[in-house]
Amino acid sequence: MHPMMKYIREGTLPTFYCPGCGIGTIQNLFFHAIDELGRDPKTIGVVCGIGCSGLTLSPFFKADTLHTTHGRPIAFATGLKVARPEMEVVVVSGDGDLAGIGGNHLIHAARRNIGLKVFCVNNRIYGNTGGQVAPTTPYGVKTVTTPYGNPEYQFNLAELVAAAGSCYVARWTTDQPVALLNSMKKAFRLRGFSFVEIVSQCPTQYGRRVGLENPIQFLRYFREKSVRYQPEKAEEIRKNLKEDEILVGEFIHRERKELTENLKWLIEEQGGKKE
Repeated sequence: MHPMMKYIREGTLPTFYCPGCGIGTIQNLFFHAIDELGRDPKTIGVVCGIGCSGLTLSPFFKADTLHTTHGRPIAFATGLKVARPEMEVVVVSGDGDLAGIGGNHLIHAARRNIGLKVFCVNNRIYGNTGGQVAPTTPYGVKTVTTPYGNPEYQFNLAELVAAAGSCYVARWTTDQPVALLNSMKKAFRLRGFSFVEIVSQCPTQYGRRVGLENPIQFLRYFREKSVRYQPEKAEEIRKNLKEDEILVGEFIHRERKELTENLKWLIEEQGGKKE
């Protein structure tokens, strides 16, 4: 039996992912991350959103999970973390759920630096509902709702969350599994808001619209278009980055007090004082 099967709830396999989808890779890496860190699933609370990527861990992970309303996983996760600050609260969902419908929750959770580990699966489209344009769909790409090409510019999620105040921000593609695994483990080790953007292939909805129906071809595309971030050359790299290239790496790692720690101080140190 595969060693990661101990984390999978009985009766949930096989998965319902499309052939060639990157979610299976992400799911596998998540299980390896908690296994290598020695984490007990009983100490982890997982909050998932709606859509393909919201099904990465729910219903498969043998742990406590919340499957929430569309765009609200971070809001639910915030409530869980405040109520149970000792838990490791994980959010896994897609770019449309977290950055489109739930974008306001995302930036304010980063601003507050609440101790969530957020793994955003960015497949650049609303895959589960038929292939509509998403806030991460590149300019000019044709979708169901942009049949003549997307007239809008895409979000740079990693830079958005970094600017909002997250303590850790990284971006990798599914073609960089070792680096992605290390970032997942780092997110677990940190106390504040951690955000790992995972650019993933969607051959069914996104790939067939841009000529990447073959998942192997899709992964090769990620390899060819990925540019590694180097802090000492950040300005030069961003200046020369082409429109179709993907900047990958660790962008932010800083120390800030975590929200539930601040709330504990407020209750214990200030709650009994009278003016």
